[in-house]
Amino acid sequence: MRREEERRSARVVVLAMGNDILGDDAVGLLAARALRYAFPEHVDFVETGEAGLALVELLEGYEKALLLDACVTMRHEVGTILEFGPDDFSRVVAPSPHYAGLPEVLDLARRLEIAFPKEIRILALEVEDPFTVKEGLSSVVEKALPHFIARAREVLQELLGHEQEHPSVHATKP
Repeated sequence: MRREEERRSARVVVLAMGNDILGDDAVGLLAARALRYAFPEHVDFVETGEAGLALVELLEGYEKALLLDACVTMRHEVGTILEFGPDDFSRVVAPSPHYAGLPEVLDLARRLEIAFPKEIRILALEVEDPFTVKEGLSSVVEKALPHFIARAREVLQELLGHEQEHPSVHATKP
């Protein structure tokens, strides 16, 4: 874990999750890369293929966080932007710490008294295929990517500008 004296360069972090060689799974990474230069002094951008308890170290020390990722719910059309908060996820008993979800990560940070974001927003894009090894997005996800980036930009501006209650799960289709 990082020490308190190792301060972050910003109070807000964008944690982009995904893998560049798993097709649509790269959508969070691509969105973060598109936003990186619009917020150079105010936001740290972190890309990761990690999940589970590895997220504790990546989020430690920030006041606010925006997570960008791909998802397959099969309840929404491909290209739908889903918005979540930490309370939208229920705890599950994971077979390994590598499969720990956000509720377990938040609970661990609280129990260990780790400086952790008080506000976490999650944007996920419903994707077609995040499992096949290939570079490039499916055509539907590629078409939705600018909308995903635009919504992420709006959320970042909200996180930087003012505290605001945000609806629980919100889905938008471009």
